[in-house]
Amino acid sequence: MSQSPSPSALPPIESERSVCVFAPWPLFTVTVERHTNGADDVYFHAGGQAVWVARMILGLGGQARMVGPFGGEARTVLEALVAAEGISLRAIPVRGANGGYVDDRRDGTRERFATVPPHSLDRHETDDLYNAILAESLRCGTMVMTGLPPEEVIPLDFFTRLANDLSANGVKVVADIAGRVLESVEGGLTLLKVSHEELQEAGLAADDSQKEILKAMDLLRKKADNIVVSRAGAGSLALFGDRYWEAKGPEVHARDHTGAGDSMTAALAMAIASDMDGPDALRLATAAGAMNVTRAGRGTGRLEDIEVLARNVAVSEVNP
Repeated sequence: MSQSPSPSALPPIESERSVCVFAPWPLFTVTVERHTNGADDVYFHAGGQAVWVARMILGLGGQARMVGPFGGEARTVLEALVAAEGISLRAIPVRGANGGYVDDRRDGTRERFATVPPHSLDRHETDDLYNAILAESLRCGTMVMTGLPPEEVIPLDFFTRLANDLSANGVKVVADIAGRVLESVEGGLTLLKVSHEELQEAGLAADDSQKEILKAMDLLRKKADNIVVSRAGAGSLALFGDRYWEAKGPEVHARDHTGAGDSMTAALAMAIASDMDGPDALRLATAAGAMNVTRAGRGTGRLEDIEVLARNVAVSEVNP
């Protein structure tokens, strides 16, 4: 293995860089936690994968332009919560209601005791959403594609057409997708981020060994130019062009693992938008994911802190 250049400092991220984030299923979230004085605290947030990615883009100094469907009683609350975070929003009005959930974290772990599934979009709403995400992605130049919940909110061919149309028009597409959405996308992705568990669930990797993950990457090359596979505490593996890399993150105490992958995706999108090279992009993403697990909030962290943590990320080239 050969080491990447000295990790003393990351190349600068282009501040105020706009990244479009596709949100096929924005949610409301309610979380009950116990305050240090023993009283209960209740937190209201907009949620869903796209929201967590957009939140981290802001933390990294970028501008997030989120596009998604909003409807029902939750619409007003969700739009206000998104705006309060500083996320620019293009909301597509729909007749159905946004889904959401209520979590209890008073004992330190998440226990979900209420879930409202999101509604499926009709043909006209799907067309309006497609046109909006197409136009906003062209304006920004970089787009993050997030996946679907268990419910099929929009048809799967939506993702296939969108990736191909954006790629054909010069938009950089960073996708954090898995399952049936990943299977449906035929190509057009600048970068695909996926976890080792998702590769195993898809039958692309027999186990979490480096050999199996590298093999799975080769199988996915027709879909994406670059691929990053997160492996929880084992670090990440990546394919940038024709070269393979491994990143080992710093040792930190994990307060909450959820949201780390979304933070990585946001960092990869900012790196791609800033034309950062592969090893540095991987180092930034690994640091962003590691920083997020130390926090209770998903998709949170500040660039000034993440850049310091990135100095403790080791990136090595892998010869398969």
